[in-house]
Amino acid sequence: MRVILSGGGTGGHIYPAIAIANKIKEKNPSAEILFIGTEKGMESDIVPKSGYEMKFITVSYLKRKISFHNIKSAGMLLKGIIEARSIIKKFNPDIVIGTGGFVCGPVVYMASKLGIKTIIHEQNVFPGLTNRILNKYVDKVALSFKDAEKYFKNKQKLVVTGNPIREDFLRITDEEAIKKYKTESNLPLVLVVGGSGGAFKINDSVVNMLKKYKPKDFKLILVTGKRLYENTIKNINKLDLDNRHEVIPYINDMPYALKACDLIICSAGAITIAEITAVGKPAILIPKSHTAENHQEYNANAMGDKGAAEVIKENKLNEEILIQKIEEILKNKNKLKIMKTCSKEAGIVNAADRIYIEIKKLIK
Repeated sequence: MRVILSGGGTGGHIYPAIAIANKIKEKNPSAEILFIGTEKGMESDIVPKSGYEMKFITVSYLKRKISFHNIKSAGMLLKGIIEARSIIKKFNPDIVIGTGGFVCGPVVYMASKLGIKTIIHEQNVFPGLTNRILNKYVDKVALSFKDAEKYFKNKQKLVVTGNPIREDFLRITDEEAIKKYKTESNLPLVLVVGGSGGAFKINDSVVNMLKKYKPKDFKLILVTGKRLYENTIKNINKLDLDNRHEVIPYINDMPYALKACDLIICSAGAITIAEITAVGKPAILIPKSHTAENHQEYNANAMGDKGAAEVIKENKLNEEILIQKIEEILKNKNKLKIMKTCSKEAGIVNAADRIYIEIKKLIK
């Protein structure tokens, strides 16, 4: 089996592609896999470190208004299509897979024009522009959320597969996780994560909550993100922080922390939601307001509609509403139980296997 994968720009597009590649190699150790991305994208660092060969094309994003940048990007896109055609013809894949981001546009489009089987994977409820365009050309569209179906015109191409996650989230037991994170107290554990880069508004609201309300009915771990840690800890040190709470810049064992917690507070990225629902945790979701096409709010609302999460818009977030939501969930055992059940029901733990099945169908 010869496979080309393309997706980039953000981890939300890159990590699903790597998970799919890993599944293909697991099922077919002799499979030959090639990634196509851009030299400036995160994929240029992440993909080679994951052990896969990578080729680069020239392409840039489009702004959502007429500009000189878009004229320049159009020229780069044409060049990228020509480069993609050359790479595809030389590699001669059985299938080309796109996982979103502007880089996969010319790759998947050209593959379809060359008569090669194509599939795209959409991580979010509201699809990115690239995938909405590619829907017309590809053979199959794999969705992470069933809610995304209404945004695609060619319904017969759609299949709900979920979003691939790391195997550690399924391998680690609840007992192992609790032993690691609840050694000193039986208090409920609240995990707060603002994403890999952190989220200033979340950090600020948590600090103000600790300062104003000094909660003692739960333990809180705030993961600030490396770039925001120093600024956050300066404010924390002024509080005489209760020693039951922790503030850390980064978490290296997220599968353990997520499995151990009773409630997670976080933004609404697609991978994060896939991980939360895979282990069945209730959540307070705070979608970032400046994401492309506001996709995090669509993700969050889908979880809220299912009863798996409470949603707070970023511009409405403050310490008062945060402590109110935390206590509302933790003190109501029935609500906590219902949210856990709804979260678990929303989760798809075998997404990579489902995508692999669709790949095999197309090749056959």
